[in-house]
Amino acid sequence: MRLYARLVYPLLSLIDAEVAHNLTIGMLQNVQDWGSGQSLLGRVAGDCPSSPVFVSGIKFPNRLGVAAGFDKDVRVAAGLAHLGFGHIEVGTLTPRPQEGNPKPRVFRYKQQGALINRMGFPNCGVRAALPRLREIDALERDWVLGVSLGKQKETPLNNAVDDYIEVMQFVYPYCDYLAVNISSPNTPGLRELQTKQYIADLLGKLKEEGRVQATQKEVSEKPFFVKIAPDIDEDGLKDVIGASLDVGVAGIIATNTTRGRQSLPAEGQKEEGGMSGSPLHTRSIEVVKQVKELADGKLEIIGVGGIRNGQDAQNMLDAGATVVQMYTGMVYEGPRVAGRILRELKA
Repeated sequence: MRLYARLVYPLLSLIDAEVAHNLTIGMLQNVQDWGSGQSLLGRVAGDCPSSPVFVSGIKFPNRLGVAAGFDKDVRVAAGLAHLGFGHIEVGTLTPRPQEGNPKPRVFRYKQQGALINRMGFPNCGVRAALPRLREIDALERDWVLGVSLGKQKETPLNNAVDDYIEVMQFVYPYCDYLAVNISSPNTPGLRELQTKQYIADLLGKLKEEGRVQATQKEVSEKPFFVKIAPDIDEDGLKDVIGASLDVGVAGIIATNTTRGRQSLPAEGQKEEGGMSGSPLHTRSIEVVKQVKELADGKLEIIGVGGIRNGQDAQNMLDAGATVVQMYTGMVYEGPRVAGRILRELKA
């Protein structure tokens, strides 16, 4: 942490945030694919205490994972696992390649520990990611792989389920769970899919297709998790939870980024996009508690939002999450953060 904070992050902060991220992905991929890379990444992570936990029948080696958006194109999942993360959620993947929104589209606020992004699901498309998913499937691994499903920007909401199903059909044999991203603020209208008008039909059709895919591909049925917005109101949350329980969804990922601008300076207030990081932590905790109460413990919860240390992770677990994910905290804390958080949780 000391070297990262004193040297690496200051150098990365001199360049555009998205460029810095892509450089990081490239370096991690090179190390991951190098013959001795696994050993090197393990030394960087340090001691990562094992604390297995079962979520929807899947054994997670520990309670800390990486949120969707970090490894959009399935390039460094194995490398992240070697850094200590127990599960990695890749994507969000769409049926076809997508450029996303105009650049610049990622903005750092170090003092607040926050990011704003308006990426808009840039990714290589599910077909391009498929060979890398197959490579992961061939590995002997104890870590968990989730795939975040998305829709194409131009696809009308009435046809959104077709995009989710198309991505799911490709990735189904190669992942451990599926995440349904209906809550990014950066795809116009996407959050409408959380409403009563769409949610039950969407989840019902996805669950039905999941059963078909499990039969056709002769694999176990994969659990679904629905990723929700922190800005959702109580009535909307009740609709999502009710539909999830009705169709047999495994759980909820709480939460995505927020349109709120808590604690940000004036220049951050005017930027469009979703905010993540430390200012989101309190609201994400509130949503996790609401989900636990409204679902009466019948839905698993993956907690996301503002995790930078062991206490943040413990707060989320105490609120009702079974496992947690991080992304923005990695930007400010560096590659040793997983091991440090896991050691703090064990202590």
